[in-house]
Amino acid sequence: MAVRSPDDIRNVCLISHSGAGKTSLVEAMLFDAGISERMGRVDDGNTTTDYDPEEQRRKISINLALAPCEWRGVKINLLDAPGYFDFVGEVRAGLRVSEGALLVLDAVGGVEVGTELVWSYAREYQTAVLLVVNKMDRENADFLRAVEAAREAFEARVIPLQIPIGKEESFRGVVDLVARKAYVFDGRAAAGFGEEEIPAELLPQVEEWRESVVEAAAEADDVLLEKYLEGEELSEEEIWAGLRRAVIERKVIPALCCSALSNIGVQPVLDACCRLLPAPSDAPPVEGRHPENEETVSRKPALEEPFSALVFKTVADPYVGRLSLFRVYSGVIRSDTHVYNPNKKRSERIGQLFIMRGKHQEPVAELRAGDLGAVAKLQETSTGDTLCDQAHPVVYPAITFPAPVFSVAVEPKSKGDEEKISSGLARLMEEDPTFRVEKNRQTLQTVISGMGEMHLDVITERLRRKFGVEVNLKTPKVPYKETIKSAAEAEGKHKKQTGGRGQYGHVFLRLEPLEPGKGFEFVDKIFGGAVPKQYIPAVEKGVRETMQEGVLAGYPVTDVMVTLYDGSYHPVDSSELAFKIAASLAFKKAFMDAQPTLLEPVMRVEVLVPERFMGDVIGDLNRKRGRILGMEPRGRSQVVRALVPLAEMFRYAIDLRSITQGRATYSMEFSHYEEVPANIAAEIIEKARKEKEEG
Repeated sequence: MAVRSPDDIRNVCLISHSGAGKTSLVEAMLFDAGISERMGRVDDGNTTTDYDPEEQRRKISINLALAPCEWRGVKINLLDAPGYFDFVGEVRAGLRVSEGALLVLDAVGGVEVGTELVWSYAREYQTAVLLVVNKMDRENADFLRAVEAAREAFEARVIPLQIPIGKEESFRGVVDLVARKAYVFDGRAAAGFGEEEIPAELLPQVEEWRESVVEAAAEADDVLLEKYLEGEELSEEEIWAGLRRAVIERKVIPALCCSALSNIGVQPVLDACCRLLPAPSDAPPVEGRHPENEETVSRKPALEEPFSALVFKTVADPYVGRLSLFRVYSGVIRSDTHVYNPNKKRSERIGQLFIMRGKHQEPVAELRAGDLGAVAKLQETSTGDTLCDQAHPVVYPAITFPAPVFSVAVEPKSKGDEEKISSGLARLMEEDPTFRVEKNRQTLQTVISGMGEMHLDVITERLRRKFGVEVNLKTPKVPYKETIKSAAEAEGKHKKQTGGRGQYGHVFLRLEPLEPGKGFEFVDKIFGGAVPKQYIPAVEKGVRETMQEGVLAGYPVTDVMVTLYDGSYHPVDSSELAFKIAASLAFKKAFMDAQPTLLEPVMRVEVLVPERFMGDVIGDLNRKRGRILGMEPRGRSQVVRALVPLAEMFRYAIDLRSITQGRATYSMEFSHYEEVPANIAAEIIEKARKEKEEG
């Protein structure tokens, strides 16, 4: 494939609700462009971009995949993004490095939940969008209904560029409204389309719809508008030029229709990518910051500028190592050179550069501004890092990924696999920025977090396949804590005589509650040497160890002040161990007399929900022992803020999706600890007692 300059490249991310047919559309485009000799099928597991075994097994896209092709002298870098909500991080990465997007709709389903989500991302990234209504040969397919649904949902000017010829099974082609020509397609051949007369029954519709196309094109350019208002006919070239400007300025969303599986109407989609979507050279200079002085630095998408690029995806492979996919924003990068990573302040050696097509790597000597490529075995670089010329450093803003919202604890199925699991999860975390691994010091569990149940299911399957270890998944333990609500005193005496030297330790402790968050305070109030100074550290150590083990239900004790105020010793039998044991006994007695209670972590939760589901969401949060803090409008949705115990939140990602048909999102962060209600605390304590007896 020829190396192209910024004017002759289109970076196009395919986005949609899951199942709208993005991967099939990519297959048809590659076939029509002569890249592949036959079209793969998702159901057969042989498509170019769904190459991961998990994608083939589940028949859905999981990874963002690249598939470049050439059409009419233009290189189109197609980025096939997943439609399933659990993998939205891949969508954000794809849109970040694309000037244009194909928003694919199912001609029957129209605008669905995932469509609204990816549209909001495209708006956020200010991406130029073409609407592609796919599956036009299905029963109940309706192009105009899908276009109307998009207009309403997106609150945007969506204008059809085509009229479908035939309905449902008889769909066989399109009328091009710009050219006023009818094209019918034979999907079995890449060039299998022919021109014929526009069906007579469509002529009135053609004139009506064409007028809206011409009007949109004219409004994008003052010269064209003047000509249009004076009643002059605009040429095809002028219409395309006006439409292109309107698309790039995001004033218009042209709509096309096709059947990707039957390869009907796909070539006009390729034409529209070249004619209407922006090239990298149409984009404004990209802004970053200087790593030393923090000043704003900008780079034009031009070959003569210093080299700069952004790594938008990392693939961890146990055999090949780390593969970094990047977008060149300025200048040129060549194989077998050195570049600088300003995020890590390290130089990186660039080996062989590749163009990726699914899992296939095509070696290239260089990549130019605007292009997408890959390189293997970068030592320090991770997703979101900038690569640049060391003499002209710049750091681009990292890609914003959503925070994980669903967590489970992992345990090895086989003993001795802990290290393998740890290293495997770390490698997978490099690959997926929406995946987190944390070792909870209190519960001693390894907790993995992601965007949903399927996301973590895929992660554990990759762990098995790539790193050879299997795990069990469990609901994480809640990191409860124990504390007291009143003061109490107790005596602890450890006395043992077994012949020879005995053991003797004797202390009096006073326990008092501290303010929340204060932790622990130890006070020595011994007078007259009742407990010798050399044993006082042992007393404190005995208290600390007992606090860590817990008294009520085996959870760490917090927010307690312990005062050692009296005791006694034996000149021969006393020892550090004896005083440690005595302190532990005294602490346990006093703790149980000081109104002990359990504390639970409470999370600050923020839910972004469409107004019509707000009542259901608030009701559900109340059932989860949540306290609503407030609500505020954000666009067409509402933000609900609440404090909710962590114990109620482990499956909230699933519950919220069910309550709102997948239309709400949420984030949460730790807020504080507070007392567990007595009835729930009693259940937790009883469960802990049983586990201790069984263990």
